[in-house]
Amino acid sequence: MGFRAAEGGSTVWDGGAMQKLSLTALAREHLTSARGASSGRSAQTAYGGHEHQLRQTVIALAAGRRLDEHENPGEATVHVLSGRVRLSAGEISWEGSPGDLLIVPDARHALEALEDSAVLLTVAKLG
Repeated sequence: MGFRAAEGGSTVWDGGAMQKLSLTALAREHLTSARGASSGRSAQTAYGGHEHQLRQTVIALAAGRRLDEHENPGEATVHVLSGRVRLSAGEISWEGSPGDLLIVPDARHALEALEDSAVLLTVAKLG
């Protein structure tokens, strides 16, 4: 068991190709898209998806835009990549800056960009 070189220069671990993504590049790309979008937001799943228990999504929001209040689909965190955001649940709110990890409460919540911002949302679906 271990790493081995595969065709095309990729590295393989136990038969599965390893991958590398630049969250900085994804955040920059989606911030540009969010600034030009009528919704003021842009997102891309970086890892996982509906067929996996774990999903990581880069979400970019233009200043003043928000993800309206919604239910929590499972355990979740918000890692602030750039900008400043506010995560709120009812009357309680937390602000986050680059490098902060916000734990999403198991309650209805919303996310607002206090300035142009990009975050990495990580969700582990329950059950």
